[in-house]
Amino acid sequence: MISLDTAQDLVSSMNPQDTLVVCRGRSRQTFLSFEGQRRNYKWVKSPITCFALLHFKASFPFNTTYYYNAYECPVTNLKTTTWENGTDCCSWLGVTCHPISGHVTGLDLSCSGLYGEIHPNSTLFHLSHLQSLNLANNDFYPSPLSSLFCGFVSLTHLNLSNTYFRGEIPSQISHLSKLQSLDLSLPLNSQFLLKWRESTWKRLLQNATVLRELVLNRTDLSSTSMRPLNLSSSLITLSLRGTGLKGTLADGILCLPNLQHLYLSDNFDLHGQLPNLSCSTTSVSVLQISSNEFQGPIPPSFSNLVHLTFLDLSFNKLNGSIPPLLLALPRLTFLYLRDNYLTGQIPNVFHQSNIFEVLDLTHNNIQVSNFVLQQATRQYSRINFQSCQPYLCLSSNNFSGPVNLSLFSNFQNLKGLYLSQLSQLSLNFESRANYSFSSLLQLDLSSMSLTEFPKLSGKVPILKILYLSNNKLKGRVPTWLHKMDSLSALSLSHNMLTTPMDQFSRNYQLTILDLSFNLLTGSISSSICNASSMESLFLPHNKLTGIIPQCLVNLPYLQVLDLQMNKLYGTLPSTFSRNNRLSTLNLNDNQLEGILPESLSNCTLLEVLNLGNNQIEDTFPHWLQKLPYLKVLVLRANKFHGLIASFKTNHGFPSLIVFDISSNDFSGPIPKAYIQNFEAM
Repeated sequence: MISLDTAQDLVSSMNPQDTLVVCRGRSRQTFLSFEGQRRNYKWVKSPITCFALLHFKASFPFNTTYYYNAYECPVTNLKTTTWENGTDCCSWLGVTCHPISGHVTGLDLSCSGLYGEIHPNSTLFHLSHLQSLNLANNDFYPSPLSSLFCGFVSLTHLNLSNTYFRGEIPSQISHLSKLQSLDLSLPLNSQFLLKWRESTWKRLLQNATVLRELVLNRTDLSSTSMRPLNLSSSLITLSLRGTGLKGTLADGILCLPNLQHLYLSDNFDLHGQLPNLSCSTTSVSVLQISSNEFQGPIPPSFSNLVHLTFLDLSFNKLNGSIPPLLLALPRLTFLYLRDNYLTGQIPNVFHQSNIFEVLDLTHNNIQVSNFVLQQATRQYSRINFQSCQPYLCLSSNNFSGPVNLSLFSNFQNLKGLYLSQLSQLSLNFESRANYSFSSLLQLDLSSMSLTEFPKLSGKVPILKILYLSNNKLKGRVPTWLHKMDSLSALSLSHNMLTTPMDQFSRNYQLTILDLSFNLLTGSISSSICNASSMESLFLPHNKLTGIIPQCLVNLPYLQVLDLQMNKLYGTLPSTFSRNNRLSTLNLNDNQLEGILPESLSNCTLLEVLNLGNNQIEDTFPHWLQKLPYLKVLVLRANKFHGLIASFKTNHGFPSLIVFDISSNDFSGPIPKAYIQNFEAM
């Protein structure tokens, strides 16, 4: 018998006829015996290492219903449930072993439904030969990020993203000098759980000279700055979204020789002007620096970013005009410039540009001439986007003059067209013109001062979302709109419509219907319940009369029902079904009477209940106190009466923020226990 420490000498001295027989010892070493008949030999992992993995598995409870991150992990894969004692751990799911030594060199337990603390005595830290460790998308809260992770000195890949580790990042992380990929990102709801010291941050960058991927989204880098950093020249991806970075952006980052992906969005203390590039060309293909405080013009030198396919400068304070050469970058297909202070004309360079899948210029002060728009659509008409999803967003700019809607049909396979808040643009609808939007899913024509409905009969066969709110539309909704079986969301609010409610029962696929602030009269027909998938129904500020249909509050998916400021009368529906999804119920400022049905307590997801300014006559509804999410309760100006007695539970109304019972006939004092239970106030 010989140990692994001397086995290499044995292998080098073997004859072709020799063979190795593996024997398992009681120590941590792998043992071999030499027999000498055949050339075949292999190494088997010692039972000590398998024990370490099994012990690590046993340190976490199993939760087969645990789904941590639906985007990163559509389905969790409980890999450790397949690990069985007595089997070769090198064959287990998520485990990779070295083909010669048998050491565990890779462990991938991402999306494995693990939850609970990782303690310092965890046998995970016995796997000293790990080169790749991926524990992403599990929940180890409230574990600190242990310095023992930094003992894996052979690591080239470490992914602890979305694992809820907390505390200060250990300074020993700089010992991982072989790292090629490091991801410590935190989920959206856990920003700054992990904090960097500036010394730790700089030492890591100094030592990790072969880093290719560094992803630290939502970790706390607020004590560091964007002063020139010693970033690895091999870096390909750098993602520091929402890390609290401060200072200005130096051009040195953009000019790193191999950098392809840079994400710096959601850092609200990054300010100053975008840098003029000192390099004549770069490798950057994706640049996202949205939601910061950058100001000034877009530098003309950004035209040096010849490999760009995706550029997002949205939600900054950029001004000036769009550089013509930026639109003409040969590979640029996604351009987001929304919510800045850009001015001037859209450059007429579409004959030179690549074909945009997304061009978002929303909320600026940009102008466009009909000639430029025609040039753009003529260029796009030559391209079929196939499976791509192109969107054209021109809302909230300074466009003016007449434009035919048919012009936009030249954008083949256009999925979304957004032209809202362009009140100076005169949009013409040609009902007899031979055009169609065969792929259009979303159309936003709100706040355009339209006086007539667009003539879209047969021209938008698969349209799902239509916004026509805040225009000057009068009278009835056209028949073609009611015949659109594909429509799932329709907003016609803030117009002067008088269409009977029962007309919308034909749109049985509707999930969102907003008819607020119109001139609707008559009753709410129960036929509206034909839209059985309805999630949100907004009918406030109309002149509706009659009773509330019982079927309306029993729609299985209804979350928001807003009927306030009408002339509805009668009693509330008597039965609110169990397991309903209502979260908002606004019935204030009507003429409702009677008592409150106790079945309202079935609305266990209810957050807002506003019954103010009606004629409801009842005692105080103590049974509402059990609703766990109720934040707003308004009963003002009704005919409620009687004493307000103490609660019968210790934690009544645990989430209440707004409580208005004024202008009723309640008597007696409000008990102290009553107020003390409003824990959220």
